[in-house]
Amino acid sequence: MIGAQEAIDIFVYSVRDGFVQVSAFVAVTVLLFSYIQYRTGGRIVTFLENNKRLQPIAGALLGLTPGCGGAIIAMPLYIRGTISFGTVVATLAATAGDAAFVILVLAPEAALYAYGIAFVAGVTFGYAIDIWGLGVGRVDRAVDRLSRPMTDGGFSTTSVASGGPSVSGYEMDNCGHDHGGDTEPSGPLTTFSHAVHVIWWAVAFSGLVAGVLYLARGAPEVPLELAPTFFGLFTVAGLVGTTLSFYLHFVGRRYIGEGEAGRIRDDFQSAYETFQHAAMETSMVTVWVIGAYLVYEYGVAIFAIDIGALTAAAGVLAPIAGAALGLIPGCAPQIVFAGLYAEGAIPFSALTANAISQDGDALFPLMAIDMKAAIIATIYTTIPALISGILLYYFWPFASFGFGVLG
Repeated sequence: MIGAQEAIDIFVYSVRDGFVQVSAFVAVTVLLFSYIQYRTGGRIVTFLENNKRLQPIAGALLGLTPGCGGAIIAMPLYIRGTISFGTVVATLAATAGDAAFVILVLAPEAALYAYGIAFVAGVTFGYAIDIWGLGVGRVDRAVDRLSRPMTDGGFSTTSVASGGPSVSGYEMDNCGHDHGGDTEPSGPLTTFSHAVHVIWWAVAFSGLVAGVLYLARGAPEVPLELAPTFFGLFTVAGLVGTTLSFYLHFVGRRYIGEGEAGRIRDDFQSAYETFQHAAMETSMVTVWVIGAYLVYEYGVAIFAIDIGALTAAAGVLAPIAGAALGLIPGCAPQIVFAGLYAEGAIPFSALTANAISQDGDALFPLMAIDMKAAIIATIYTTIPALISGILLYYFWPFASFGFGVLG
């Protein structure tokens, strides 16, 4: 059992760390891709729709972007039927997650090899799924028996194995949600929500500065502090950012034109709308991230789980453990894992297996809209992770502890 004070500390630290370590980076990458979409008039989505053979490569490139923003962009594209399920798997397999920032800073050579292998494995497996299926139908039916698909708005479901999402193919515009535009309500809450949105971006950029400094300092322990210092910036940005994110997701989105979370926009009417969309998507991810942090941290505290002991297993069990750890959604355990690798506690084969298996925060938008597809996708990213990790263990000459770590 854990005491009341420890439970409170876990809650406060998780609420703070989730925003600075994850959401601030997600916000910038989602904004970047949304702004490109705005400046190109939606031609990125059109290009993907018209070039299906390139989709797994494009998806893996999105996933390879440090952080989870690129991969988060891809998930709503699958829901609307723009990209294939193989592309989803390629994207998630190549996703570096927020653990990439830790590895890039502390072990850049290892990051180059690990994420390069993840990219190749993701693309290869993505094409294999699209061409041959690789038993997706069997997994589809097994998941269907275990859990009822969760969808946003009560869509009828179809088979993931048929090549599309397990939501029906009609347009998202018919889902009954408020999609914004000219229909958004007016009044005090609308004005207040717009003000919160503007403040949210100021806090998000402050959180990004704190997050970069945090990584530059080697991801140290950060105490709670309210002062004009790095620790103070980290604490205030994290606590305020999460609070504002919860408001935008649960209340504000009903008043400022982004009533439906987890969707892709063909185009944006203005730069402000682009910022607004990125804030709403990031706020939705923040809600899931904080939930994942709390489950992880309370689980570690209650059950006394030692990730280092689990993943630093002897022999070929190390990459298997790394791949298994990647099944946990979110970036919290993966960031811990990356830190352990930088300390020389985990072999390179395990790092690479985890890099391929982990889906980062990109899985959360898919879980929010189509739980069935999310479960199947995370199962299928674990398969190439196991294959790659075991092959590296036996044949990679540098698959040892400490490969590529600075200092």
